[in-house]
Amino acid sequence: MFGFKSLALNPIAFHLGPIEVHWYGVIIACGVMLAVYLAVREGKKRGIAPDNIYDMILWALPAALICARLYYVIFQWSYYKNHLDQIVQIWDGGIAIYGSLIGAMIVVIWFCRRRFIPVWLMLDVAAPTVILGQSIGRWGNFMNQEAFGKVTSLAYLQGLHLPHFIISQMYISGAYRQPTFLYESVWSFLGFLVLMTLRHNPQLFKQGEVFLGYVMWYSFGRFFIEGMRTDSLMLLNLRVSQILSIFLFVGAIMVLIYRRRDQTNPWYLEGNTLNVQF
Repeated sequence: MFGFKSLALNPIAFHLGPIEVHWYGVIIACGVMLAVYLAVREGKKRGIAPDNIYDMILWALPAALICARLYYVIFQWSYYKNHLDQIVQIWDGGIAIYGSLIGAMIVVIWFCRRRFIPVWLMLDVAAPTVILGQSIGRWGNFMNQEAFGKVTSLAYLQGLHLPHFIISQMYISGAYRQPTFLYESVWSFLGFLVLMTLRHNPQLFKQGEVFLGYVMWYSFGRFFIEGMRTDSLMLLNLRVSQILSIFLFVGAIMVLIYRRRDQTNPWYLEGNTLNVQF
């Protein structure tokens, strides 16, 4: 058991002179690059020029990062008001996925209206790649030993048939912890597979429904996984992410039902009929 406890992984990937490059940032960057690559491939099929996706990403990424950090800092203000210099230290963790999604959503809506691209279609193209990026990004939390759950036993972790490097990394503050980062990573990856498998079926999704499916899938799983975590952002003794998950899940269902009543909404596979020149 001592071997497991002593093998916590180094969160620093490498050094560029005096600059420490953290695995947290490397992993998130890899997730983003893969997501963009897949979105560009799908966008071409749906009539969205690659340049439009690249241009949108240049705006969406900074907005997502800033909003993710602001979201986290706001709900941890009791700490950060006394440590203002740490607000920008995102390399140590402390960004919220829901905050990043809010920031990115605002940019997508603004950008698509400027370029005359159907907003729902762009969201559909991006949704499966975003949830894949989230799945990959959770391994950044793993490297930082964060986003973990309650105290558990070594026997429990071994019963999950986890590799030794995961078990050893889950030995935190003198006890083994539930690998909730892994639960969410697996749940998100399953969502990616489901959406990628289903979205090309003809007469299945109208525009907007791939995205709404993503919202329902992610928020449903996040609600239960969040209940197992010990580092949740809180509001009046309630877990913020659980509250938001409920609103998003119910809201997505209501929007889907409402949009289905409009027979003029195009199918997802019809793509962009407004601007198809590349």
